[in-house]
Amino acid sequence: MTEWTSDEFTRIGSAEELQIASRRRDGTLRKPVTIWVVRDGDSLYVRSVKGSSGAWFRGTKERHEGRIQAGGVEKEVTFVDADHDIDDQVDAAYRAKYRRYAGSILNSVLTPQARSTTIKLTPRSTGS
Repeated sequence: MTEWTSDEFTRIGSAEELQIASRRRDGTLRKPVTIWVVRDGDSLYVRSVKGSSGAWFRGTKERHEGRIQAGGVEKEVTFVDADHDIDDQVDAAYRAKYRRYAGSILNSVLTPQARSTTIKLTPRSTGS
């Protein structure tokens, strides 16, 4: 299993925003979307503010693969449905990182709909 390097993990986890693009069935990338990213422990997480109806989130369900770009790092990733026993920790990570935003903006990633879409980003080997 591929892991984040310390530098990648720090740069992505510290980035204000992340560009995420899922792969279509034919292997091409969808148009990137800008979202927030947080880290908890040694993992990186993202959520859809529109819940499961978010277009980018639906795209992650097709192949569970895509590409992210943040903090000067561009990486192929696998989208893993997160165990929901970490939802409170991920909420806390969002609150800590994005606390300067108005409550209405910050709370958009803390709703039950957003929590239900918590995805763990894992680096994917691209060896071919």
